[in-house]
Amino acid sequence: MAPKVSEEYKKERKRELIEAAKKVFIEKGFVRTSMQDIMDKARISRGAFYSYFDNIDHVFIEVLKYDDQKDIQYFVLFDEGPLWPQLKKWVKEQQFYIEAIEQTLLYAKAEFFLSSNYANNKDNFPYVSERYNRTTKAIEEVLNEGMRKGEFRPQQPIRSIARYLISFINGLMLDTYQLGHEQTKVKSQLSVLLFSLEKLINPKSAK
Repeated sequence: MAPKVSEEYKKERKRELIEAAKKVFIEKGFVRTSMQDIMDKARISRGAFYSYFDNIDHVFIEVLKYDDQKDIQYFVLFDEGPLWPQLKKWVKEQQFYIEAIEQTLLYAKAEFFLSSNYANNKDNFPYVSERYNRTTKAIEEVLNEGMRKGEFRPQQPIRSIARYLISFINGLMLDTYQLGHEQTKVKSQLSVLLFSLEKLINPKSAK
């Protein structure tokens, strides 16, 4: 009789497998990554691996969920101080992430979203829509909190501002991946984003 494994162990083991899968997807992209590649990276048997994941699409969605937490948690963990300086800090920090874009999941994401499995069966991947809505909502909540505290006086609808911020960052990521950060001038573009964002939310603390 096999020994019982605790739920905590299973959760930690799954996290380790997701981290291993993320490294493979970053290195090889989505199309060229196989389940065997991930098993080899994680040093796990086929039977054990399939007890956590059904197929390569399932693995990738779980990796997306794991990777998305950094942005969601950032907005959730905003402290009690003024919100505008924290929002500016988040935008400025995107420079380091975008300039190191080749070390991220961007290429694998692009391949996945263009893959026939996803393109022809979007209803089977509800998380892709959920992740966009969740990020939008997280930013909206920060902006709404700024309004509640009297710090922000938005000049456009909150939801539109949140979507604009996401679209700008996503577009800059794609351009930078294709052309390189020396050509896209990431720092300068983010400065323009901050300028326009300040006009849009009109924070009292801005100088």
